Amino acid sequence: MSDTVLVLNSGSSSIKFGLFELSGSDPALLCKGLLDEHETKPRLAVKSPAGETLFDKQRTEADTGSGHLFADVLGFIEEHFGERHLRAVGHRIVHGGPDYSRPVELTEDVYAKLEALTPLAPLHQPRCLAPVHTIRAIRPELRQIACFDTAFHHGLRPPASRFAIPRRYEERGICRYGFHGLSFEYVAGRLADIAPELAAKRTVIAHLGNGASLCALRNGRSVDTTMGLTPLDGLIMGTRCGTIDPGVLLYLQQHEKMSVEDVQHLLYQESGLLGVSGISADMRSLLASGEAAAKEAIDLFTFRAAQEVAVMANTLEGLDCLVFTGGIGEHAPQICSMIGERLAWLGARIDPIANDAAHECISGSDSAVDIFVIPTNEELMIARHCAAVLQR
Repeated sequence: MSDTVLVLNSGSSSIKFGLFELSGSDPALLCKGLLDEHETKPRLAVKSPAGETLFDKQRTEADTGSGHLFADVLGFIEEHFGERHLRAVGHRIVHGGPDYSRPVELTEDVYAKLEALTPLAPLHQPRCLAPVHTIRAIRPELRQIACFDTAFHHGLRPPASRFAIPRRYEERGICRYGFHGLSFEYVAGRLADIAPELAAKRTVIAHLGNGASLCALRNGRSVDTTMGLTPLDGLIMGTRCGTIDPGVLLYLQQHEKMSVEDVQHLLYQESGLLGVSGISADMRSLLASGEAAAKEAIDLFTFRAAQEVAVMANTLEGLDCLVFTGGIGEHAPQICSMIGERLAWLGARIDPIANDAAHECISGSDSAVDIFVIPTNEELMIARHCAAVLQR
């Protein structure tokens, strides 16, 4: 009997999942799916690795809730893959704080410590931890493993990790942690497979999606990143503002009389592409729109992305390789092209034909920077970490 691990990747309104077999040298995907809780009637959809629909169920209004959805997932696994042994559930946990630099089993003590980090990721941490509690109630004997988005950046050191505030706050853990680490770790590994000669070079990975951040790598290790204490910092995102003058926040509270909760909601859920365009947080909608405000939002997004690539290049003292990934980075060649044009002064040249054809390498023959588009796979990265924990 072969072993499997169920991977859960929780987003703001849906949960991506994958079931992986652990019998080979690398976890193999058996099925993938989506728990969509955004609709009035939550939906569970499961597909084969090739994209064939295996299961599709919508809950009734009287029978909603994540508990039922997870029971459906586990029931589907037992029905279709019952000859295999489900060893554990692996979770993407956004914030690991200062204590967790590698995956750990989710004990009661670990869960409590992660729950205490909620103020550092108020939008994400509760969403990541909710399935842990639900699965514990349904299947208390099933092992659960936490894999952290902050872990890849755990080696950040001053000055990159430091805020210019009194040192006593740094001693309490107020520093730059960075996020999207599971994505950066996977893409760094894929880059080493695709172009081994670049593995030790100065590389910037741009994870561009509804959440967006950059990571500067030297010898495959994170040395700088655009997100800081929380997933709010850095690049413009779908509904998040990214870097902002702290004086704006003081003004909103002192003169607009906004509460802390109101400011938090504004910065996390009403800003970014949605706030600037007034149309949508979805880059696809903005690219399809003829509205001037949509074009202005796109312009600001690409301006800030290119600006921060330059900041990362400064940390690296040069730039040898740029990699695009994430929903926008992988599927919006227009955005990659716009960012590339803004980085022409660094010697970056994107081949428009390769870019439009969705090739892996999109740099032009005259480019001083190797430029790639590499799809990320956070679920596979989590499965690999779970396999390592189970082996230990």
